[in-house]
Amino acid sequence: MAVHTVSEVVTYVRGVLDRDDFLSDLYITGEISNLTRAPSGHCYFTIKDSESQLRCVMFRPAPGAEFLEQGVKVTAHGRISIYSVRGELQYVADLVQPEGVGELHMKFLQLKAKLEEEGLFDSSRKRPLPSYPKRIAVVTSRTGAVFHDIQTVLSRRYPLVELVLVHTLVQGDQAPGGIVSALKTVNQEPGIDVVVVARGGGSLEELWAFNDEAVARAIYASRVPVVSAVGHETDETIADYVADVRAPTPSAAAELVTPDRVELQRRILDLQAAAHGSLAERLRRHREEVRYAVTRLHFRAPDVAAHRQRVDELTRAATAAIGGAVMIVREQLRGKALQLATLNPSKTLARGYAVVERRADGGIVSRVAHAPPGEGLAIQVSDGRLTADVTRPGAPSRDGKRGRPRKTATAPEQVRLL
Repeated sequence: MAVHTVSEVVTYVRGVLDRDDFLSDLYITGEISNLTRAPSGHCYFTIKDSESQLRCVMFRPAPGAEFLEQGVKVTAHGRISIYSVRGELQYVADLVQPEGVGELHMKFLQLKAKLEEEGLFDSSRKRPLPSYPKRIAVVTSRTGAVFHDIQTVLSRRYPLVELVLVHTLVQGDQAPGGIVSALKTVNQEPGIDVVVVARGGGSLEELWAFNDEAVARAIYASRVPVVSAVGHETDETIADYVADVRAPTPSAAAELVTPDRVELQRRILDLQAAAHGSLAERLRRHREEVRYAVTRLHFRAPDVAAHRQRVDELTRAATAAIGGAVMIVREQLRGKALQLATLNPSKTLARGYAVVERRADGGIVSRVAHAPPGEGLAIQVSDGRLTADVTRPGAPSRDGKRGRPRKTATAPEQVRLL
C-alpha cells in the first residue's frame, strides 16, 4: 500500500485541474461577495449564486478589476485551481465584466489583455507612414465595395500611387488564415511602402476575423507599416490596436496613407514663392555687400594718378641725371683721349725724337752704356727705320751721362752713327 504526503496529493490534484480543458478555460457568472483588495493590488472575493459559492482570486493587473464591487453580478473568465497552502479549491480569474456581456466580447477583452501585456500594442514600436508612397497594398476581398472606395479616393487624391490588391476572405472561419497569408504575400512583394487591412462595417461576429490572435501577430510581424481600416468608426478590433495606424473607415485609410494633390500643389507654389523670395533677398544682400566693398576699395585704394605723376617726375629726373653723367664721362674720355694723343710716341717722333733699339735683342737703348762699340742699332724715326753700328761711345752729359758726340770732319761716319 502506497502512502503519500499531503503535498503530493495537493500537487496531483492541481495538475489534474490544470490539464482539464473545461476547468482551465471557464466562464462563470455570479454575484460578488466578501471582496477584499490587498495592498499589492490583488483582489480576493467570492462569487456565488442561490445554491453555491466559489472562492476567487484575481491577480494584478487584470482587466475588469474596476467592476468588482460588493453585491454586483459579473461574468468572469479564468480557471479552477487549488491553493496548496490551505488545500482550498479556488477560481483564478483573469477577466471580469458586468453580467450580460457576450462571450465574444469576453474573448475580445481576454485576448486584448494578453497581447497588451506582451507589448504588441506599445506605441514605441509603431512606425510612421511614408509621406509619398509609390506602391500601396490593400488586403481585402475583391468582391466587396472596400477596394472600389479606396480606388476612388486615391484616384482623386493622389493618382501617382500604384494600388495592389491582395485578395482574401474577410469574414468566416477561413478568414483569419487568409488574412495571415495575404500579409505574408505583401511582405514578400518588393517595393510595397504601406499595407491597408480593410473591411466594411458589420457586427462583432462579422468582424471577428480581425480579433484573431494569429492575425494580430501577423500584423505585428509585418516589415511593412500596417493601417487597420476595419468596420466603421465605432467598431473596435484587435487589429486596430496592433496596427501602426488605425483608420476609422477604409476611405479614411486611403486619405491617411497618401498626400492630397491639391495640398501638394499649394505647398509647391508656397515653396516656389518662398524660394524666389529667398533668392531675391540673397541677391539684394550680396548686391549691398558688393556695393559696400566697392566703396571701401574706393577709399582705401592708392592714388594711382599721383603715383603715375611721381613716376614721370622721377623718370625725367633720372633721365636728366643719366644724361649729365654721360656728358661728364664723355668729357672725361675726351680729355683722356687728348692726353693719350699728346703721349703718342708718333707725335714725339714727329718732333725730332727717335727710338733706338739693339738689333740683336730689341732692347731699348736709353743710355750710352746700353750700346757698346760694335753693337748694331735700329733707329725708329717719324717716317721709318734706320740701322747703324756703334763705332765708339759718346761723351757723358753734364749730369753724369754721356753726351751727344761732337761732329768731326768725317761727315759720313757722323751720319752713320747718328
